[in-house]
Amino acid sequence: MSDIVEFRHLEYLVAIAERKNFSRAAEHVLRSQPAVSHQIKALEDDIGYPLLVRKGRDGVYPTPAGEFILVWARIVLAGRKETFRMARAIHDGTVPPLHLGFSSFVNGFLLDNFRVAYQGMFPECEIHLFSGNTKHILERLESGALDCALLPMPIDKDVWRARQVARSPLVICMCADDPLSNQALVDIREAAPRLKVFRDPELHPAAHARLLEMFSELGVPLHLASFAATPADIQLMVKQGYGLALIDQLWPLDAGLITRPLTGLNWTADTAFVTTKNPSHMALMFIEKYLDEHDLGSTRKQPQPAALRSPHQLELIRR
Repeated sequence: MSDIVEFRHLEYLVAIAERKNFSRAAEHVLRSQPAVSHQIKALEDDIGYPLLVRKGRDGVYPTPAGEFILVWARIVLAGRKETFRMARAIHDGTVPPLHLGFSSFVNGFLLDNFRVAYQGMFPECEIHLFSGNTKHILERLESGALDCALLPMPIDKDVWRARQVARSPLVICMCADDPLSNQALVDIREAAPRLKVFRDPELHPAAHARLLEMFSELGVPLHLASFAATPADIQLMVKQGYGLALIDQLWPLDAGLITRPLTGLNWTADTAFVTTKNPSHMALMFIEKYLDEHDLGSTRKQPQPAALRSPHQLELIRR
């Protein structure tokens, strides 16, 4: 992008395109018509191609290149407005607490990574956490009691805004003295008859349905027997001999348990950042932009001093 392009140029272009007239656009942006015309002509000369077609009494219209720039200009100008509105709220201490729901099947380090990222963008702004099963969390999102959530996938994207933010392999969990522990890789077909411990299907029906679908695709029958509400309950059942379980590779394990990867499969535990289709919290636009550009599960972040976090805030204003 040319160094000459500034926010005012974008404001002038949008005003001209919406009013199809330089004089009315100049009145809208509180500038003189000659000044606006000169600024746009100087911009076009600098970039080397026209953005507007001047048709005299028939008005002013964007060129195809101008239409493309206008789409971007509207996004940038809206983002600038929200950025400074958010900055004012941070300065005034009026940013409302972010109410974040999470499932017990979401790795704790993802919550910590989210907290560090949020504090880096919005110093001294609070996060209030609410745990629960996926079904309950989604109900609270729908009612407005929560602003957002970190939940296991799948999540119905026709109903919710859901961004995948982390992925890790599913592995077989067993007791350390299990005969399968001698294998570096476990064939799912060999383990399937003993895979009896699963999440309670009522707590996240979509995830349970997807698990059944994956086994069906392999032509492998399941022998469901014991259902758990939390990762801790799953590990307890495995330790007490109720069967094997599929778990997230990154879960911390109780003493006496081990995991083994599956051979020939690429099954993963995926986590999503979820909001309603029309989220209202003022920070969510910036959070979603951050998550579009960063994998929340790629590293276990460590808190940084405030002095080291300021570039994140400056980056938001530059965008």
